[in-house]
Amino acid sequence: MANTPTAHIGAKYGEIAEKVIMAGDPLRAKFMAETYLENPVLFNEVRGMYGYTGTYKGKRISIMGHGMGIPSIGIYTFELFNFYGVKTIIRTGSAGAYDPDLHIGDIVIAMGSCTNSNYMAQYNLPGTFAPIADYGLVRSAADKAEELGVNYKVGNILASDTFYSDSPEGWKQWQKMGVLAVEMEAVALYANAARSGNKALVICTISDSLVTGEDTTSEARQKSFTDMMQIALDII
Repeated sequence: MANTPTAHIGAKYGEIAEKVIMAGDPLRAKFMAETYLENPVLFNEVRGMYGYTGTYKGKRISIMGHGMGIPSIGIYTFELFNFYGVKTIIRTGSAGAYDPDLHIGDIVIAMGSCTNSNYMAQYNLPGTFAPIADYGLVRSAADKAEELGVNYKVGNILASDTFYSDSPEGWKQWQKMGVLAVEMEAVALYANAARSGNKALVICTISDSLVTGEDTTSEARQKSFTDMMQIALDII
């Protein structure tokens, strides 16, 4: 395709599989690829955003980082969907719990994404669009979580533009509306999937809790959140 490689992805068309698992941390993507894929081949290291293609249980899969925040995942997933022929993207990320029943290591399957971002304004819609996951992926992820015996919840999350908020208690307003957790990317992925007619899902592992103050380390976020990795690999 004329648009490949792009300014952000060095792969040629065909080097990326139609099914892609993504992670905000490129080192988590590298860990997943080297741990789970057979014969992983590096297709991108532009800006240190590692991407690999290999096979898992006979399926051709790519695994790639997407960086932090809505603008970053917005760029990478737009290019994957529109320039590289990708049909399905599953984000495996970390999230902060708003729900008091969610603790470190628990899984959130994001059925929908709220946001405080202005990302949706680009579409000039005559109303408010509700970005949601592909139902088939949601159902498969929940079934797989049941099979693995992991603690999980399915529901709404918040994709936030701010990590350090000037209103430190503002999260409680989202909690009142039943929002399970906060991360920083889902809305852009879901919007890009909807606009391009493709499939997407966000699966997050709880890395900290705004309710209890629980927290974990960057190394744990990189290498120990294997339940969500297993779910994503088995259902994609």
